[in-house]
Order: sequence, then structure tokens, then C-alpha cells
Amino acid sequence: MGNRLEDLEIYNLSQIFGEQIWELVIKWDYLAKDTIGKQLVRSADSIAANISEGFGRFHYKENKNFCYFSRGSILETKTWLQKAKSRKLIEEEHYQLLMKQLELIHLKLNAYIKFIGKNILNDQ
Repeated sequence: MGNRLEDLEIYNLSQIFGEQIWELVIKWDYLAKDTIGKQLVRSADSIAANISEGFGRFHYKENKNFCYFSRGSILETKTWLQKAKSRKLIEEEHYQLLMKQLELIHLKLNAYIKFIGKNILNDQ
């Protein structure tokens, strides 16, 4: 792992994902934006935000905790995407693409969490 947040693949993937969600939601009408849209953008942005906050912490346990928050945000984002699809705010194809991206982010985050735990000796 590098010393820069921008060197983390999981961070970069989640940043890109958050921007894709923003581009989706910004086109919705007021009611959709004000309800599902705000929640969806917040949860998607929270994935990268928690990774970055954890990265800035001194102790690996704190970093891991923020990664767990990020994992929760992934699951919350899935819920909001499902609601957006069921309310016909997003087409099936786009929904499937975003869900696949979230699955990849989830897998890579789990790998990163395991990696953090291996750095115990460096954190004393």
C-alpha cells in the first residue's frame, strides 16, 4: 500500500462510482431528487468518504472501523438503487451495470480490510 490515498484502487473505484450516481440523479425531477436521490447520492459518496477517513487514522483498528462503515454504505446504496429501479427512475440495464460495480467495490473493500489487519506490527 502506498502512502497516498489516491494510490488505493478501492478509493478510486468508489470515487468514480459516486460521480456516476451523481450524474444519474442530477437528471431526475424534484420529487425523485429530494427523496431517493439525496439518499442515494449520500450513501454512494459515503463509500469513498469513509475509506478516506479511515486511511487518515493512525491506528489500523480505526481504519478498519471506517471501512466497515463504508461496507454498510455499499449495502445502503444497493437498497436505494433497488428503490430507484422499482420506481422506474433507472432502467434495468443501467441498474445491472451499477450493481455489478458495487459488487466489485464490495469485494475489493473486503480484500482491503483483510490487508489492513496484516499491518499490525507496523501500527505499534
